Amino acid sequence: MASAQSEGISNETPQETWDGLKLIDASILVDVRTTAEWAFVGIPDISTLGKRVLTMEWKMFPDMATNLSFAADLMEQLGGTAPSKIYFLCRSGVRSVAAAHEMKRACIAMGLDTECVNVLEGFEGDLDSFRHRGLINGWKSRGLAWGQS
Repeated sequence: MASAQSEGISNETPQETWDGLKLIDASILVDVRTTAEWAFVGIPDISTLGKRVLTMEWKMFPDMATNLSFAADLMEQLGGTAPSKIYFLCRSGVRSVAAAHEMKRACIAMGLDTECVNVLEGFEGDLDSFRHRGLINGWKSRGLAWGQS
């Protein structure tokens, strides 16, 4: 996604994201999917990296309206400051782009030099020929740690 990169948002694969979270102390992963997706599909598990996933809906279940207070709510969850790098993850890498752009705008407005990254492929990845996710690409199919409630 060259357009995303040209507007200050970079893209990384799930494995690059895992590696970055491992190497960069001041980095976090924000899962922007819905409460239903977290409960029924699962969530990344980065506890072995000494971190936890932050959850913040970009589109709110069940009507899928955009969370207009997303950046403010996330900043509040972060205690009013942002780490050096924030990775954004959704189902397939679409909502996370929008969330990353919104957070980048908020960080710039606050004078924060935070890198916002879209996680390519998302948690479940693309649909296969049977219209199923989680087998072609994405966090789960790449063999990265995750769990369900």
